[in-house]
Amino acid sequence: MKKFYPYERKVFYYETDKMGIMHHSNYIRIFEESRVDFLRQAGMPFEKIEELGLMMPVLSVECRYLHPLRFDETFEVYPVVTKFNGVKLEVGYRVYSLQNGNLCAEGNSSHCFTDMNMKPVRVKKNFPEVYSVFAERVGVEPVKREDI
Repeated sequence: MKKFYPYERKVFYYETDKMGIMHHSNYIRIFEESRVDFLRQAGMPFEKIEELGLMMPVLSVECRYLHPLRFDETFEVYPVVTKFNGVKLEVGYRVYSLQNGNLCAEGNSSHCFTDMNMKPVRVKKNFPEVYSVFAERVGVEPVKREDI
């Protein structure tokens, strides 16, 4: 299994509110950005999943806000597959500031696998290459950049 790394970027101005902090709704977006980046690093980008005729709709998402991120602050997101049974997937996220090391937010999302008609699909049986991407990474943390 190939190592993967946290998703990293800065807070954009348009993501901030009048107080100069990242608006709470944007944390859900960065969860998705980190999930897309995770799949790309795992060699199974969303484009490939969709070409296979699969979708991964969001069933639920949750976020706890601990310390605000501010405009132009660099942060990392650590996505971790926490549960996976071949039909349903759960991903946990931790967002850290690279300026001060604070844990800024944490949350999770749940997804299922469907065909293009939104019918549930068991990926282990029908898409073993997709199944292995998630099954091999349950509980596996991204490698910290300083550990490289």
